[in-house]
Amino acid sequence: MPDNARAGDLTAVNVQARHMLEVETSGPGFTDLTREIDGWLASSGAGEGIVTLFVMHTSASLTIQENADPDVLRDLGDALERIAPYDQSYRHGIEGPDDMPAHIKSMVTSTSLSIPVERGRLVLGTWQGVYLIEHRARPHRRRIAVHFMGSSA
Repeated sequence: MPDNARAGDLTAVNVQARHMLEVETSGPGFTDLTREIDGWLASSGAGEGIVTLFVMHTSASLTIQENADPDVLRDLGDALERIAPYDQSYRHGIEGPDDMPAHIKSMVTSTSLSIPVERGRLVLGTWQGVYLIEHRARPHRRRIAVHFMGSSA
């Protein structure tokens, strides 16, 4: 054991679990994934470790944000719209006027997250939630690859 490590600090990675989460969106906005991910972690027998999430799209993204006041998410959506408005002129328009702004919004947010897991649950702050952000103007089915590595419960 390294000199600076204490007993109990090191956890062997002896479990890996994978899941493909499919989410139906209703157009631009935030979909809370926290309960669904926590539920999957519990059912997979996760103990201590880390979970990674990767959205398999270029026009949607992931974030960890406040889950208490819905105005936060509305303000964030408004801010993303100011960064890449739908009514702007873009060279790429073959997939519709909402596609290029969605790519820009995805680029300035995140396509993957890594979150610690303790006792089979996400380690999040009191007011934090995990969200899929839909950037396209119409509903979509989004896929998120979920991968847990750590110890079993």
